[in-house]
Amino acid sequence: MTAATGRINSILTQAGNGPVILLALFALISCGGAFDEKPGHTVLRYNEDQNITSLDPVYARNQANIWAVSQLYNSLVELDDSLRIRPSIASSWEVSADGLTYTFYLRDDVYFHDDPCFPGGRGRRVVADDFVFSLSRLVDAGLNSPGAWIMNHVARGEKGGLRVFAIDDTTLTIELQQSFPPFTGLLSMQYCSVVPHEAINEYGRNFRRNPVGTGPFSFTYWKEGVKLVFRKNQSYFEFEGDNRLPYLDAVSISFIVDRQTAFLEFIRGNLDLLTRIDASYQDELLDPSGQLQEKYSDRLKMITKPFLNSEYLGFLLDGEKLSANWPLKDKRVRQAINYGFDREKMLAFMRNSIGTPAHAGFVPVGIPGFNKNQGGYYYDPDRAAQLLEEAGFPGGQGLPVLTLHTVQAYQDIAQYVQFELGRIGIRVEIDVMPPATLREMMANAGAEFFRGSWIADYPDAENYLALFYSRHRSPAGPNYTQFSCSEYDSLYEASLSETSYSARMELYHRMDSLIIEEAPKVFLYYDQSMRFVHEYVSNMGNNPLNHLDLKRVRINK
Repeated sequence: MTAATGRINSILTQAGNGPVILLALFALISCGGAFDEKPGHTVLRYNEDQNITSLDPVYARNQANIWAVSQLYNSLVELDDSLRIRPSIASSWEVSADGLTYTFYLRDDVYFHDDPCFPGGRGRRVVADDFVFSLSRLVDAGLNSPGAWIMNHVARGEKGGLRVFAIDDTTLTIELQQSFPPFTGLLSMQYCSVVPHEAINEYGRNFRRNPVGTGPFSFTYWKEGVKLVFRKNQSYFEFEGDNRLPYLDAVSISFIVDRQTAFLEFIRGNLDLLTRIDASYQDELLDPSGQLQEKYSDRLKMITKPFLNSEYLGFLLDGEKLSANWPLKDKRVRQAINYGFDREKMLAFMRNSIGTPAHAGFVPVGIPGFNKNQGGYYYDPDRAAQLLEEAGFPGGQGLPVLTLHTVQAYQDIAQYVQFELGRIGIRVEIDVMPPATLREMMANAGAEFFRGSWIADYPDAENYLALFYSRHRSPAGPNYTQFSCSEYDSLYEASLSETSYSARMELYHRMDSLIIEEAPKVFLYYDQSMRFVHEYVSNMGNNPLNHLDLKRVRINK
């Protein structure tokens, strides 16, 4: 350990035990120089219990990576807290009448962070060619980016290159293979962030820990699994009124694996933001109705919104493993299971009422155009019994024991469903397994009855409805139930070329209604994102994709 690193660790340890302003006392040696030792600097501290694997946006797959990358980079567009698409580096854009050509007009005042990869160490201005380079990286086979699928919608040239062109320094065009109305929303994903070719040439694969972007914060220090620090980008291009963003001087991320320990650090004031609810402290923090416990009401603030995550139980409907008389092929049995348990009680007892009971289809509350939670299944044991009798299984007689595959984190919900279904004659066994094992079974049509979830990649119902398209059947796609319906496929294909928003919403609702009727899944609940901050933290936002935007956050302590 170097003397500088020892000094960093010592000061960070001391800062963790004192007020947030004391974090201004540390000096961090990095590619960008030292963090100024000035009194009054403010630092937002939060914890990641999962490891951050890369600060390269082409690997921004999981929440830990996405949150970190979001502070360092910008894309052409971004989403606000209501999931409306708004300008970022692109100040405006146009879409051709046929929906095939997107033209973006870039700001001319956006600069990359200062870094030794540039001549003289000064970050240069972003130009349209930088987006040609950055988007092309997504389909570089040598990088194997999990975000490469975004560019599947983009047309290819004769040599296989993307049809993405810089018309001049501030004009970029992207040509699609076929119309895809949600495409602009896809470009808001962190995968599509702009990076400079100079940094990629300089650092190669080590760019993962030497990031250079345009974001409100720049990279300062990273001891993997211990501490990650970003500092304010003094030349950031966004303003709020006359004030240049961001307001914070730095962001400090710790990596405490044990969630209960992290919760205690938050309560002690050593962390400013808590982003997860865990069973180990759920009842301590929330009352049974999901509200903040009274003893914390004057110290903490709770910020919550619908989270675009649908929790479900899935049925395998086709595959070599299934016999011809597999009872779950009968939609009446699947419907009976959907009617056979009380979702309100499940959320109240298992999750302190966090979330919304799934009384509609698979598309969750919070997706634009799907704000009404209706048209689906409610607790109705009499209707469930009737359906079982119609299917030839009166009182569950003749129905084989169903094995529900799940993971430990959701074992309590599985046990609740098991008990409730047992009351109407449907016997369920629970098989708890590691997440990776369950994912593999689902992908290879090896799980006949399984627990799953789907978190939106972008704010369009198509992202959920694609899971039931027959051409997306696993393992090539995310249709883990192997559901197939020609009427559904026709509606889905029609929606892809429909440029009218209202007409597309009508197609989406028809597809969702079809899924409710066919019941290839048991809809459990639509999730809810929750953030807790101390009373001295203001302007902490939230959105249904659970993104973390710290540009406007203030600490008033």
